[in-house]
Amino acid sequence: MAQFTLSSPSFRNDQPIPAKHSCEGEDASPELTWEGAPSGTKNFALICDDPDAPGGTWVHWVVYNITPSRTGFDENVPKVDRSPDEYNIEVTTRTSSKVEGVTQGVNDFGKVGYGGPCPPRGYGVHHYHFKLYALDAELKLAAGIKRQQLESAIKGHILGQAELVGTYQRE
Repeated sequence: MAQFTLSSPSFRNDQPIPAKHSCEGEDASPELTWEGAPSGTKNFALICDDPDAPGGTWVHWVVYNITPSRTGFDENVPKVDRSPDEYNIEVTTRTSSKVEGVTQGVNDFGKVGYGGPCPPRGYGVHHYHFKLYALDAELKLAAGIKRQQLESAIKGHILGQAELVGTYQRE
């Protein structure tokens, strides 16, 4: 069986995330790809957080209800709570012409979708953990939930986890 991996053409594991994916740039989500999902995967969920934040772990992205046929996200996923196809927003993706089978939650900025690295100036290097979970169940979760609700829902359903870590620092 292939190893379950998560990667990005935007940055390599344990390397800096480009500024375009931060609050100092376009704040666009990076392109992500995955492969080797465990047998029996019926759904995916993704959480991106920064455990180095001064006030405790800061959540940057919560994505769930990701269909098992997906193998990644193109750069700059629209910041809407449900699949953009429901809003007739055209987006090129690796599995279709629209971002289908995706629901996004609320990050710790209080917004839906991706919120890029934006650590306080002078706090050193922060590490951003993109954690992809392969699940053995289709979770029918409402739009707009937070990380804690997602973690409760996936408990006991995780078949595998893949992780990609990027770094970012503001001088």
